[in-house]
Amino acid sequence: MDFEKIVMERYATKSFDGKKIPQDKLDKLLELIRHAPSSFNIQPWKIIVISNQEIKEKLSPVSWDQPQIKSSSHLLVFCADSNIYGKIDKLKEAMIESGAKEDQIAGYIQMMKDFEKGLNEEQKLSWTQRQTYLALGNAVNGAKALGFDSCPMEGFNPAEYSKILELPKNIVPTALCTIGYANDQPKPKVRFSKEEVFINI
Repeated sequence: MDFEKIVMERYATKSFDGKKIPQDKLDKLLELIRHAPSSFNIQPWKIIVISNQEIKEKLSPVSWDQPQIKSSSHLLVFCADSNIYGKIDKLKEAMIESGAKEDQIAGYIQMMKDFEKGLNEEQKLSWTQRQTYLALGNAVNGAKALGFDSCPMEGFNPAEYSKILELPKNIVPTALCTIGYANDQPKPKVRFSKEEVFINI
């Protein structure tokens, strides 16, 4: 399926048939998500992959009892990781492991650390949450490309998710993506016109 067809046929699935996605396809989707772009390549996110039905049952009431949660094959919880400094250190290690010389990347690493120092805690969370949505974009289009369906969701209580999943303070649930095989039918896409969306200068 080419990218245009993926974008045009993807829709927010409201009900799944409960069938499990094969592990090989799930693994491919996770790889597509893992390769999402991010500023500085810091990748400030953690994505919790939930297939356990009991956990989905616990999360359903704090997700407004939306049917996607329990009927999905997997629930992906996209969390922003506000520990930017720690991510920079991990990225430095990864770059060196991939062949970069420490002295060659020193300036880049320092630039990222200077950026981090300029943010307060609220700004760190806001920035990492915006980055996390880039990974979510790969998830919804990647699912369609691999032959199954998805639904990006913001209708949930992040604080309750943190409690139920026992997450540390820096890992903040930001968006959900349920994936599986659709048990509903897509409605016609409604989008604003090009004239409404784009400003040509």
